[in-house]
Amino acid sequence: MWPYHPELLERPVPRYTSFPTAAEFTPAVGPALLDQALREVSGEVSLYLHIPFCEKICWYCGCNTSAANKHQRLAAYLDALHHEIALAGTRMDSRVRVRRVAFGGGSPNAIAPTDFVRLVDALTLHVALDDPTWSIELDPRTFTAEWATVLGFVGVSRASLGVQTFAPELQAAIGRVQHEDEIRRCTDLLRAAGVDSLNFDLMYGLPGQTMAQLEESLAKAASIGADRIALFGYAHVPSLLPRQRRIDGSALPDQAQRFAMAAFGYDYLIARGYRPVGFDHFALPHDAIARAAENGQLRRNFQGFTEDTAPALIGLGASAISCFPDLLVQNEKNAGRYRMLLSQHLMPGALGIARDAAGREVAQIIEALLCQGTARIGAARALAMAEALAPFTARGLATLGAETLRIEPAGLPYARTIAALFDPWRQQSTRQFSSAV
Repeated sequence: MWPYHPELLERPVPRYTSFPTAAEFTPAVGPALLDQALREVSGEVSLYLHIPFCEKICWYCGCNTSAANKHQRLAAYLDALHHEIALAGTRMDSRVRVRRVAFGGGSPNAIAPTDFVRLVDALTLHVALDDPTWSIELDPRTFTAEWATVLGFVGVSRASLGVQTFAPELQAAIGRVQHEDEIRRCTDLLRAAGVDSLNFDLMYGLPGQTMAQLEESLAKAASIGADRIALFGYAHVPSLLPRQRRIDGSALPDQAQRFAMAAFGYDYLIARGYRPVGFDHFALPHDAIARAAENGQLRRNFQGFTEDTAPALIGLGASAISCFPDLLVQNEKNAGRYRMLLSQHLMPGALGIARDAAGREVAQIIEALLCQGTARIGAARALAMAEALAPFTARGLATLGAETLRIEPAGLPYARTIAALFDPWRQQSTRQFSSAV
């Protein structure tokens, strides 16, 4: 059991899928800088395509998504996305090799399977695909045999299902009712289609959730055969996400209960053969992400923990984020403005931030701490950070050397809090983030 020090977890901190975080993005980075970055990128590149639609909107969700109930709106968005693919393709030359393509949302299966095939065809036509690994996020409630056939045809080998919980009463409390049989049927279809790495998203810290309900969900996910499990703490921020106002905040577990749930989940999955991947992911030993964690090649980007080592991730679609070594750019979130920019043949970058040498150095430290649990921080920084790190080192949660910082096994749940100490924006910002655990 992890040691619990509530005073070290009081301040909400980012999940650090990037540094600087999206909270620091400004309009100073826009279409022109994204255009230039695409023209200069070379080597191995990964693509992410955002489909901001769902058949049903879950109350807890913080994603940029809306209901896929208006055919004209969805068709207009897909037309714009095709245009963006073509524009991006003209800016990336033959030096680029696309080795990974991920579809996320929202729920990509909110669009028709034929529309998905058309997007794949557009990518094949406009960008230099180099036998890429294909992955997709799916809603099991609306997954069909036709979708499975299409994924098998394309060669999708990785999929992630939004499961969250198997407890019917908790599903009702968060607005995501899905029968266990739907998840099992989706899993069977995906396996038959050739998906060999299947992730289940699960949550703790739900309103009224008990340890027994969490255990049941973990047990069912393992028994169904999830290769990966992402165990997230529910972040209740109704002031930022109005849809969360439908969730009973008075029934949420307190911080001590959340901590106990995270610790229980960690112990439960490790005891059943899963390997820890960072601070909230788990994978069976055969899975690529487990191997990456073991050999020190685990990375972190806007899709979370990953074995993807490409230096550039290019996001396509409204609100998608592109990550270049010296630049982070987020596309326009509003679908109308996104389409307007593309109608003018402009790349739809709307916000972002440039990373100088110092920013890239901090980004590497934070990523190393979260992915490998240790980082070389240099003698000068080690000396300057000693006082701030003292609450963690004195409790045996971290070890500070002459030039390195190591997070000890007992300090794993404090990894994000420790990483935030290296983030200069977090020292004064009052920006709201999710709970540290």
